Amino acid sequence: MLLPYPCPADPRVSTAVPWDSLSEPWIAPMASCPQDPEHHAEGDVWTHTKMVCEALVGLPGWQALAPADREVVFAAALLHDIAKPVCTRIEDGRIRQPGHSPRGALMVRAMLWKMGVAPAVRERIAALVRTHQIPFFLIDQDDARRRAAKISQTVRCDHLALLTRADALGRICRDVQKLLDNIDLFVDFCAEHECLDGPWTFPSAHTRFVYFRSEDRDPRFAVHDDTRCEVVLMSGLPGSGKDHWIAHNLDLPVVSLDALREELDLDHTGPQHAVIQAAREQAREHLRRGQSFVWNATNLSRDLRGRLIDLCADYGARVRVVFLDTPYRRVLRQNRERAAQVPLAAIERMLARWEPPDLTEAHQVEWIVQDE
Repeated sequence: MLLPYPCPADPRVSTAVPWDSLSEPWIAPMASCPQDPEHHAEGDVWTHTKMVCEALVGLPGWQALAPADREVVFAAALLHDIAKPVCTRIEDGRIRQPGHSPRGALMVRAMLWKMGVAPAVRERIAALVRTHQIPFFLIDQDDARRRAAKISQTVRCDHLALLTRADALGRICRDVQKLLDNIDLFVDFCAEHECLDGPWTFPSAHTRFVYFRSEDRDPRFAVHDDTRCEVVLMSGLPGSGKDHWIAHNLDLPVVSLDALREELDLDHTGPQHAVIQAAREQAREHLRRGQSFVWNATNLSRDLRGRLIDLCADYGARVRVVFLDTPYRRVLRQNRERAAQVPLAAIERMLARWEPPDLTEAHQVEWIVQDE
């Protein structure tokens, strides 16, 4: 078993979900969380979640998956609405849960990381949670091709379709058939564009990089690579070993936010504007000269990385993100050994926005999985 969740081990024998064996702290908030009756007349989030899981294990497509894939998709079904309790709002007398998919992915990632779940498994589940609503609506959107290309870089769209189909079947509402029809169209669309069971393929890494940063560009045609230098953008939690990895793997100038904090006599919990400004000016100096360099910081969110990647792209630099995926206990141990130890409360706040890099952001993403 990859995960400690009650996924039926062999659907040829039984598809019964042993709910009594599951005891998790996130169940009670889901069980007490209401949903809008127009879309979820079945009631609370936990009732819906159980219906989704039971619908999933009854799908022939799920039953035909390899055991490890069945576990991943089942876990995603179990956790897909985990963030609804913290996202619930009453607006104009209606129950809303805006942003529960991306928020759920963040919660799932942090939880599975602390549990020691293998990074590849953890990220597959988090990605399914983040995208689980997309097949309901993609076919009606103007940028359907771009969105399909984007999600296929991190999610198997056929597995996503299984999860979303179960999400539709595991509810009571008037428009279930429309939801199912849209999922069928999503599957057909992804199959037509050859990204149903694998990522959308691009003629080159630079074409992919430019495509996700441009409007009205055809992804089938190669973009001339005119990059002048390479920026290695480090990413990882405090204590993940970024300094050590750089010292043993790269021979380039380093723009280090930690070094600048020490120089400016600032800590991690105070205002960071002066540190960022000084770092960006150092980066600009390298970029003007066409000098490759390393940007060494946590860079945990897509938004933070995006600001630097924008700067690099403006100067014609190639971007390589190196992400250190370090186990929970090792991060805590190595953080304690740091000269400038980061408070645990600060690390917990970082986890709330932790989004590992993917290939829609950079020319290259190097994922370094470290041992305990």
